[in-house]
Amino acid sequence: MDSFNSLKGRNLTMLVDFYEMTMANGYLKNGMGDAVAYFDMFFRKVPDGGGYVIMAGVEQLCEYLKGLEFTPEDIEYLRGRGFSEEFLDYLADFKFNCDVYAVPEGTPIFPGEPIVTVKGPIMQAQFVETMVLLCINHQSLIATKANRIVRAAQGRPIMEFGSRRAQGSAAAIDGARAAYIAGCCGTACTISDQLYGTPALGTMAHAWVQMFDSEYDAFATYCKLYPQNAVLLVDTYNTLKSGIPNAIKAFNDILKPLGIKKCGIRLDSGDIAYLSRKARKMLDEAGWENCTITVSNSLDEYLIQDLWMQDAKIDAFGVGERLITAKSEPVFGCVYKLVAVEDKDGNVTPKIKISENVGKITTPHFKKLYRFYGRDTGKAIADYLTVYDETVDDSKNLEIFDPDATWKRKEVYHFEARELLVPIYQKGKLVYKRPSVEEIKKYCAEQVDTLWDEVKRFDNPHNYYVDLSQKLYDIKTRLLNEKNERREQN
Repeated sequence: MDSFNSLKGRNLTMLVDFYEMTMANGYLKNGMGDAVAYFDMFFRKVPDGGGYVIMAGVEQLCEYLKGLEFTPEDIEYLRGRGFSEEFLDYLADFKFNCDVYAVPEGTPIFPGEPIVTVKGPIMQAQFVETMVLLCINHQSLIATKANRIVRAAQGRPIMEFGSRRAQGSAAAIDGARAAYIAGCCGTACTISDQLYGTPALGTMAHAWVQMFDSEYDAFATYCKLYPQNAVLLVDTYNTLKSGIPNAIKAFNDILKPLGIKKCGIRLDSGDIAYLSRKARKMLDEAGWENCTITVSNSLDEYLIQDLWMQDAKIDAFGVGERLITAKSEPVFGCVYKLVAVEDKDGNVTPKIKISENVGKITTPHFKKLYRFYGRDTGKAIADYLTVYDETVDDSKNLEIFDPDATWKRKEVYHFEARELLVPIYQKGKLVYKRPSVEEIKKYCAEQVDTLWDEVKRFDNPHNYYVDLSQKLYDIKTRLLNEKNERREQN
């Protein structure tokens, strides 16, 4: 959407960590500004102890990169912070000139693999770090949480109701988009529908009922106004003694003469499992077997699972704060690391970051990311990282191994290898054909279906492997050994 960078009249070019400015200035002053660098965005851990993450936010990343420009006000601000005039002149004439590769939105992704790769002048590739992380981190987090909740609902619709509890307007708008991609049927966030086409849904609040002289009058009036979509909130006063009886009476008086059988009630408080069973019985006995029961009230995937265990009678869910904030684990820790540099002759030199924390050691080099699918099952077998100049011949068997436990080896046969990273920008030009949210939603459902049920478990999921080619593993091992030798010599 063209409105992303100008949300609330703000140009987001300056949404950077300050060190990205100081480093860019330093690169320029040291004659390194045009040096070509490669950065990978990846993550180390799946939120909530889950088996996978849903990739999201590429659309917003595209818009951010398309709108990069420094205004005169930006230049004056930076001049006041003591940056060199040479650097300010560079920013005044700034033109984004990087290649960007990304895994398409809706794809399940796994720890340790590059989901975005940026290649270009070090000043630019470093400069976009914060927003690359921000766009993908937030939406992928919300999409992942939403997908967990959608799966817990066992085919019942999930409506995203969280705007009022989101951490700011952008989180509400883009979070609703991410939730829809991951399987929600719609959102209460009207502006997200306006911007992205995520269906806006909603009925009434308790205030509607309170504004009328009687609960029945409130329900009857609503049925007259919206006879084709009459979903009544029945817990304002007393769900069983007045709410449901008055809803039934309104349905009988207003909808029945019109021949309308489609209607619903919503439960927003109390013992949801108990009330849903009682409501179902009362509605059925009154002849409203087709009346749906929607529930809300601080739900998440675990509470929804519990409701099924209690034989709840529920047709749809409205999920708010625990979805839009990913309450159980509200941070998705993607990182952005230098993995290679390129000389003037086009030779690529791998770079590695070493840490006392083994999990923080990076996988060097400009890489390809493959996913192997079984030709007989259609299921994902493993992901496979190679050096950029390698290809995978899926007409032959291939031995893969766990890079952290190399004795764990497996021969892959009768498989199809698909590259996951696709070009988004080339030399600063957008080349990606951006799909609609409907297309992404459909693709996401298809891709999640390629995962084995063991990977999709909420608790203790199967570890899906991201393996390295022998060539890439050898390069990583060599760099580790070289760095260790130098450290010992010093």
